Amino acid sequence: METLVLVGLLGGLVTGISPCILPMLPVIFFAGGVEGARTRAATGGASADLGEDPAHARVDQALFTGAPTAVRVDRVGRVSSGPSRGGRDATEARHRPQRTHRSWRPYLVIAGLVVSFSLFTLLGSLLLTALGLPQDLLRWLGIALLAAIGAGMIVPRFEEVLERPFQRIAALGSRRSPRPDRGAFLLGLGLGVLYVPCAGPVLAAITVAGATGDVGPGTVALTVSFAVGAAVPLLVFALAGRRVAERVRGFQRHQRGIRTAGGLVMIALAGALALNLPAQLQRALPDYTGTLQQQLDSSETVQDALELGGIVTDANRELSNCTSGDAELAECGTAPPLTGITTWLNTPDGAPVELADLRGQVVLVDFWTYSCINCQRALPHVNAWYDAYRDAGLEVIGVHTPEFAFERETRNVVAGAEDLGVDHPIAQDNAYSTWTGYRNRYWPAEYLIDADGTVRYLKFGEGDYATTEQHIRDLLREADPDVTLPAPTDTEDTTPQADTTPETYLALNKVFNYAGPTDYGSGERRFTAPTEQPEDTFSLDGRWDVDFQGATAVSDDAILRLAYRSTEVYSVLGGEGTVTARVLADDGTVRAEREIDVAGNPTLYDVLRGDGATEGTVELEVPAGVTVYTFTFG
Repeated sequence: METLVLVGLLGGLVTGISPCILPMLPVIFFAGGVEGARTRAATGGASADLGEDPAHARVDQALFTGAPTAVRVDRVGRVSSGPSRGGRDATEARHRPQRTHRSWRPYLVIAGLVVSFSLFTLLGSLLLTALGLPQDLLRWLGIALLAAIGAGMIVPRFEEVLERPFQRIAALGSRRSPRPDRGAFLLGLGLGVLYVPCAGPVLAAITVAGATGDVGPGTVALTVSFAVGAAVPLLVFALAGRRVAERVRGFQRHQRGIRTAGGLVMIALAGALALNLPAQLQRALPDYTGTLQQQLDSSETVQDALELGGIVTDANRELSNCTSGDAELAECGTAPPLTGITTWLNTPDGAPVELADLRGQVVLVDFWTYSCINCQRALPHVNAWYDAYRDAGLEVIGVHTPEFAFERETRNVVAGAEDLGVDHPIAQDNAYSTWTGYRNRYWPAEYLIDADGTVRYLKFGEGDYATTEQHIRDLLREADPDVTLPAPTDTEDTTPQADTTPETYLALNKVFNYAGPTDYGSGERRFTAPTEQPEDTFSLDGRWDVDFQGATAVSDDAILRLAYRSTEVYSVLGGEGTVTARVLADDGTVRAEREIDVAGNPTLYDVLRGDGATEGTVELEVPAGVTVYTFTFG
């Protein structure tokens, strides 16, 4: 349990400083901090600066915004509005000792956000499903609440109407006027429904648990700790806003204008959320937390704690009935839904595809990522099947689950799909939600679903294309015995048959076959290559900067040396520059040399192509600024 809480906190903190929170910051600032000055004024702390009459110091403040209003609650809980009464009450107020009230608004707003996010993430989907309501109902209610609160900040009379029910609730069982901060918690509840953190393995595990009803003490602890971790940066920002409001006299003198500005910001955010503009903003911004997220994603502790790729639920339990590449069709349970998809490509107007709507068709769900050489060798077969059998009732859905941070960018996926000729629907699974729902562990992976929605076959990795295609044909005939099928496709199988060097990663957390005398650690340092390079290993020479994505050349004399066994060598490269690849003889002389022009988004490049199985040493001279991510072999 302690590990889960720690993982949740760390995952939340990384999310809390990511670009995903940027749309929330203006609202957090105004809701949590700006009204602090008015609160102090109403309680006597700054009345002289504002020219307030102390007789009005006890006027109750607006629940949502913390500003003084004419709404009052009497001793029996009746709510009334209008100008504050004079006479005896005013006289008593003048002589009553004034005390400064330190606003708790920032804490209450964030507390409401944590509670709301935790509850709705875990139980919202199940509750809406049980009631037969749309899954996005809570989101639209949150948007409406945000817009209403913004309007109330601009139009005080509307604010009075909006807050009266909450004044009554706050006054129940109390003979005193409600604290002005109580409405802040309600505002936080509304913001929690709208809060959409960046995707990651922790959120994926929470989402899958909530969607499937597999909610236990561990899941609750993980969810709450994640929400708390994500909320800490927001709280810091809210407290900063309160401090500015209390310290800067301009805020105190221009409360009316600032309240109006805050209301406009809230209404603007509500409109932006309705149009999904924050998602576009997040895609346009650089992912400055990508390295931290990648480190967290790939941590063995996180993988073990979250059981990523292996979370067994009632929705995917029967997938264990299937064996990869089996020659016979099996019964492996109803196909899990496609959940947590951030973007759909190659569909009309980006519309989502629901498996339930494809009953009567055979569906191939293909997990892939565009820079993976194994996926690139498998995709010609998948594309050929889609072209050949689409009219006979086959639908293909490519679930793009990123292996590297740059593969999360939609524009990169679009470019990669175009280069690879992918024109079937693509579901961008950045949160690993569908990946986790299918208990998947591999790129590529195919799940074949029959016309009744049952998984009948799965295949992990490359190869067995003839078997997969035969099962497609069998299921199409099973769905429609009168169907006319074309001849089987004739796509070359390029799966490596000889024993080759295993895929080689340069990411700090994935490296396993580095064989140089210099420690392979994080950060920039000068490396020295060994005199002899052991088989199936690599080393570096010159200055390199190593992180959890790969290794980036810092100096123009940076060298990477790789001892390989394969016919073909590929590398994922990023940055811009010309990489020189040299094949070395046993005595170190150059047998062959070629130049590789690297530009644009990180992608796969040919380093070496041979006519047969070979082994040897290849040396890359990498210019400064170019990053080497991985090597694959064929």
